[in-house]
Amino acid sequence: QVQLVESGGGLVQAGGSLRLSCAASGRTFSSYTMGWFRQAPGKEREFVAGLRWSGGTTYYADSVKGRFTISRDNAKNTVDLQMNSLKLEDTAVYFCAARMGSIVVREPWQYADWGQGTQVTVSS
Repeated sequence: QVQLVESGGGLVQAGGSLRLSCAASGRTFSSYTMGWFRQAPGKEREFVAGLRWSGGTTYYADSVKGRFTISRDNAKNTVDLQMNSLKLEDTAVYFCAARMGSIVVREPWQYADWGQGTQVTVSS
């Protein structure tokens, strides 16, 4: 059974940085793709970034491209999201998700396993 546990959220001023981490367990993830999603109050859950656990191209939403970086640490079995130059509109609950398969997709319904989420609040 896949378990995903996010950490690293918090309160940060606009322009600041946070690093989120997703600890993954319960499977060998070499055949998985991993995604970070976020959901702001009253809005739908949206794709933020994704990658194949086995490596290769990383993918980003246009709204975070150039500011966020997704990476994985095979030794720690984590997928991290480095968030720089944070904006007020980045405020949301951030979720880690896992999906079997080699194609990074952006639709939340395609991901079978989810973490509990971590709150990121950006203040002015």
